[in-house]
Order: sequence, then C-alpha cells, then structure tokens
Amino acid sequence: MSICAAIAYRWDGERADLFFQMKPGSYDTDSLIAFLKDLKRQMRGKKIILVWDGLPAHKSRVMTEYVRSQAKWLTVERLPGYAPNLNPVESLWGNIKGQELANLCAKDLAEATTACRKGLARVSKTEQLCFSFLDNTGLSF
Repeated sequence: MSICAAIAYRWDGERADLFFQMKPGSYDTDSLIAFLKDLKRQMRGKKIILVWDGLPAHKSRVMTEYVRSQAKWLTVERLPGYAPNLNPVESLWGNIKGQELANLCAKDLAEATTACRKGLARVSKTEQLCFSFLDNTGLSF
C-alpha cells in the first residue's frame, strides 16, 4: 500500500485541507499524474503552488511535461535535495505513525490500511493540526 497526500493552505492562512489517496503497490509518474488530476478536480481548478520533495517520479520527463502543460493552475516549487524538515506532509506521517500506527501489529494489510485511513480522517477534521505541520517547517505564507 502506498499513500499520496497533499495539504492545501489557502493563500491568506484562513483555511487548510488535507487530500489523500491510497493505492496498492507504489506510486509512479502515471499514478502521481492521476493524483494531480484528482487534486485539480477537488480544488475546482483553483491555482495551486505545489511544494514537492525529490522523489524521482516528481522529476521524470513525463511529469515535467505534464506540469508544464498545466501551468494555468499548477506551479511546482522543489524542496532542497534532502530536507524532510521543510515538508509539512512529513509531519503528517509522523503524527499518524505516533497515533494510529503506534505499537500496531496489524494482522494484514487491510488492518493497517484501516488504521491509516482513520488517522488521515482524524487529521483532516482538525484544520489547526494541518497548520501545525506547516509551522513545524518554519515556512510561512
């Protein structure tokens, strides 16, 4: 199972939303493009600045071409080479690992998936928690 997540912060700091998707196997360029298409639909075409880490699929030729073709609504800013401390989504993963997944010895993948969904749902209901992940990075609006 792999999880892809984006935390959307409104430009004026008034709102934060968590978007996520789970799938069996790994994310690759094609599945990340599908996630971006879903994100665009969820955001109703609003302009987005996407802050991305250095995952190879984020930098592939196909992804670069796709991002370029979506310039009307999507701008990508890349994090430095290895800087998980600047990525709010890393704090999201840490939070879920420290709550729903802490000491979990799942009997199967379905149980682990349920625990992850529960954690993501908990976080998505707590807007202030999403802002705390951003505050933890030291980045601001």
